Amino acid sequence: MAEELIPVNILIADRTYRIKTSPSDEEAVRKTVKLINDKILEFKTNFAGKDMQDYIAMVIIWYATQASEASSAAAMIEQLSENLNKIEAQLDKAS
Repeated sequence: MAEELIPVNILIADRTYRIKTSPSDEEAVRKTVKLINDKILEFKTNFAGKDMQDYIAMVIIWYATQASEASSAAAMIEQLSENLNKIEAQLDKAS
């Protein structure tokens, strides 16, 4: 049976949004929202911007870059694992 979605109010950059999420994902959503708001504050402190839209755009670029780097790292780990398995198979054949 599918998990029922629950309504959650989140606040990003001084604006409230009502979203629906599964109860098991609520904590992750709240942690992500906190990270976004923390990054907005960090960018507001460190960089000049005309308005909140500028800081939100900076956070989106940062977040997308982080996701891309994580994806690249995962692919590299998978390739390394495959290579190690091939070496292990060759060593098993040699013994």
